Amino acid sequence: MNSVPTCRSCGQTPLTTVLSLGCTPLANALRDETAADLPEPTFPLELAVCGRCSLAQLTTEVPPEVLFREYVYFSSFSETMLQHAAHLAAELIRQEQLGPSRLVVEAASNDGYLLKNYRAAGIPVLGIEPARNIAQVAIEHHAIPTRTEFFSLELAKQLVREGLRADVFHAHNVLAHVPDLNGFVAGIHTLLKPTGVAVIEVPYVRDMLEQCEFDTIYHEHLCYFSLTALVECFQRQGLVIRDVQRVPIHGGSLRLFAAPVEGGPAVSSRVTALLAEEARWGVATLEPYRAFAQKVRTIQHELRAFLTHLKAQGKRIAAYGASAKGSTLLNSCGIGAEVIDFVVDRSPVKQGKYTPGTRLKIYSPDQLLHTQPDYTLLLTWNFAEEILRQQAEYRRRGGKFIVPVPQLRVA
Repeated sequence: MNSVPTCRSCGQTPLTTVLSLGCTPLANALRDETAADLPEPTFPLELAVCGRCSLAQLTTEVPPEVLFREYVYFSSFSETMLQHAAHLAAELIRQEQLGPSRLVVEAASNDGYLLKNYRAAGIPVLGIEPARNIAQVAIEHHAIPTRTEFFSLELAKQLVREGLRADVFHAHNVLAHVPDLNGFVAGIHTLLKPTGVAVIEVPYVRDMLEQCEFDTIYHEHLCYFSLTALVECFQRQGLVIRDVQRVPIHGGSLRLFAAPVEGGPAVSSRVTALLAEEARWGVATLEPYRAFAQKVRTIQHELRAFLTHLKAQGKRIAAYGASAKGSTLLNSCGIGAEVIDFVVDRSPVKQGKYTPGTRLKIYSPDQLLHTQPDYTLLLTWNFAEEILRQQAEYRRRGGKFIVPVPQLRVA
């Protein structure tokens, strides 16, 4: 573990801490039966903001080798993610006129959930995925050529030496995971063809602040991006963000289209409009973060009180989604086995294991119908519509879902 005294992007100080969620375990460090009762390490979980470039970031850094070499999140277990990926690939194939002479590369390509759409269209692809277990699934089940490595400037240079240059470079929900932010972005510039485009998605810090999505804060997410912070970082490495879209995935994200400074179309009006909008809501000030911290405390108090009240009435409560965000919510709120009976998750990789910190056993979603708890706390609220639809029978029998974010409600 390392403490970070300077900004990961611009290298400057000061960093001002705006929220502390205490010391928590690693959010995806699920435990098996033999280790369920053993002590587990915890690390400070604190959000800070750079006073110069406005980048929000964690003050503590856990080595990527610890976090990502074996991983439990498979993108293909979410119908929402699969639909999102298929739509995006179809859009890029059309816009960039991609064909068999082009190359699409994705960093943190997971199990091939996105690249398989390009491969099905006859377009060459290359995945870069550091998690060995997930890369194996991409290779064996989806026939996606995959390098089991972390993407970096050094790897980009090696790929170029091998004669590979990307027409399209994807990086979805990975930029926030990168300790060497400048090296990663420089690697994108190195690997892209002069006419290429990088398509990058990151959770948007404004949505996190306004919707009080504090459970998206965990040790894997080192940075929380605004367009203002991203523009400066990309310019430093020879890339221009030429267009931006706000998309609803993961509670609200930015989709960036970046290209080398020397090529491509002009910057769109959407970029200049969003930068102006960020200036108006105070992206470079601490006020939005102070308001966010107060809302976090309110939600934590209300959720604990509500669940305690239900338990006092004899209600049985489960949780849905053994997710990273669920780990942050439960551990930072002090909610554990005294309130929650068990957790369910669709991923067979997680079933039979125990949640970090709270040590709740994880079952298949069928357990909801087998035991019919009165309430289920929806930890993966970002996929609420999909999950509520899947659990129609549980709800028909009288089961209710508690949605904790952005505002406590029962569905």
